[in-house]
Amino acid sequence: MRRRTLSILGSTGSIGRQALEVAAAGGHRVAALTVAKQVELAETQARQVQPVLVAAADQRAASDLRVRLADTSIRVVGGEDGILEAASLSEVDTVVTAIVGVAGLSPTLTAIDGGKRIALANKETLVCAGELVMARAKEKGADIVPVDSEHSAIFQCLQGCANRGEVRRLILTASGGPFFGKRREELAQVTRTQALQHPNWVMGAKITIDSATLMNKGLEFIEAMRLFEVSPQRIQIVVHRESIVHSMVEFEDGAILAQLGSADMRMPIQYALTWPERVAGPAKPLDMLSCPPLTFQRPDLETFRCLGLALECAERGGTATAILNGANEAAVALFLEGKISFLDIPNLVEGALKQTAVVEHPALDDILEADQTARQAVWSAIKQ
Repeated sequence: MRRRTLSILGSTGSIGRQALEVAAAGGHRVAALTVAKQVELAETQARQVQPVLVAAADQRAASDLRVRLADTSIRVVGGEDGILEAASLSEVDTVVTAIVGVAGLSPTLTAIDGGKRIALANKETLVCAGELVMARAKEKGADIVPVDSEHSAIFQCLQGCANRGEVRRLILTASGGPFFGKRREELAQVTRTQALQHPNWVMGAKITIDSATLMNKGLEFIEAMRLFEVSPQRIQIVVHRESIVHSMVEFEDGAILAQLGSADMRMPIQYALTWPERVAGPAKPLDMLSCPPLTFQRPDLETFRCLGLALECAERGGTATAILNGANEAAVALFLEGKISFLDIPNLVEGALKQTAVVEHPALDDILEADQTARQAVWSAIKQ
């Protein structure tokens, strides 16, 4: 097995922490870490793996880390330039992109420009700028290997499929989140604590709320379109409460290949690092004899309007998906701060989509402007 040299962008988040576990188990070297503001955990991680570079997006956090790590040879940098430096470090061959939200777009493009392997855990990169990112990756010869469990499952099922014309459709599974089976009116009084109680996965706050609204599955739908270059008509979403089948591929002859596994993100993280090889790792294998019955159901688009909005934007194309993502990020942040209700999230996203003009065939500047305009629309709406 080839041992890789990693830059982990977003090392203090859920995916970043698990990526460090996988790196340690597999003997991979970690040359760079990036964080937002979590200086105590960042210091602990840095002392454990002894990277060349630690970058903090927040300049005050960077100053604090410089003091904390002054007795080491680790270089500490701050701000966006520091994050981009970590993404492009010459000795790094693989960049784990685990920064949450559209903030991960520029570092991912920078890593692609350096010809790095991208272990992609930031779905917003492809949601907002998928065509641009995939074209740049082809131009630069940069492999993009998905870390999301669903996209990793599809990626694994497609190994050995030389002719993508043989694929009839991709089938994305969704857990349904903590409110599966509820009616819309039952969600009016949902609290932050309730929304953060995912039944199967332990994740960061933003993605957990997205799972509760089913926006996460809508974003994954768009990501799958871009990553695997298929039309929205060739993707189906099914609710699979057990989170054992991580996704499926149906072929033209009617055969369906599925990837099964325990609900452990260390497995897709490891595969993104070792592909095309498979090796033993820290993830617990699935015990088929203890599996519950596997069930599959249609998603409820009426109750979970965020998913419906995402599917509409997938069909619309252009900057519609960037508007969707920007508005959702802003609305989820407001919900987590206790400033809006759970049902306000789809209302604010829909309002931003109605107010913001869609640009066809956008350049990067158009995408970033759409993102900011959508956020502003959400912030303005709650002030009224």
